[in-house]
Amino acid sequence: MTYFAYGDTEIRYLKKKDRKLGEAIDRIGYIQREVKPDTFLAVIDCIISQQISSKAADTVLERLQSLLGRITPENIAMAEETSIQKCGMSMRKVNYIKGIGRAVLDGTLDLDALRTMPDEEAIKHLVKMPGIGVWSAEMLLLFSFCRPDVVSYGDLAIRRGMMNLYGLEELTKDRFLYYRKRYSPYGSVASLYLWRLSVNDLNKAGGI
Repeated sequence: MTYFAYGDTEIRYLKKKDRKLGEAIDRIGYIQREVKPDTFLAVIDCIISQQISSKAADTVLERLQSLLGRITPENIAMAEETSIQKCGMSMRKVNYIKGIGRAVLDGTLDLDALRTMPDEEAIKHLVKMPGIGVWSAEMLLLFSFCRPDVVSYGDLAIRRGMMNLYGLEELTKDRFLYYRKRYSPYGSVASLYLWRLSVNDLNKAGGI
């Protein structure tokens, strides 16, 4: 397995910039979060993961891997729609996946070129593809390209983690952007902790 890499430089910076986040980092410790260096696999996983739990998404991905042997553009393009659907996804997602496979094969979507693009440019290219929205594109930047500064407003758990961390009843877009700027240029590491904080009961944990 490959994990998102970070270390003392990022931790020291975030602790210096945000006391509450720093205290959470000390309490939680180092987080290992798996990444998918295979960009095509990561794109397919992002589409599968939309609007279902991570456990369900893992099951669907495992079934798809069993069906295809390897999840590649060629294997996706050759597979029957009904066979892919039986792995546990809607026909809409099947069509998205088939479309991504065709786009990679015909050069419409150049995954290698995306890796060298700035974040915003890569997002603009990705969201042109049916089935990939801004959230999916941001997750690809973080968990496949390992970009260092991704904090997604479209991720409910990220917003919930911020609210738990700072004791907020609501989180405006402006307030979110204020915190995101504070974490920069290591927002991706902050995101790892915000995800963990989204499911933590901070009061029971002694508060932050």
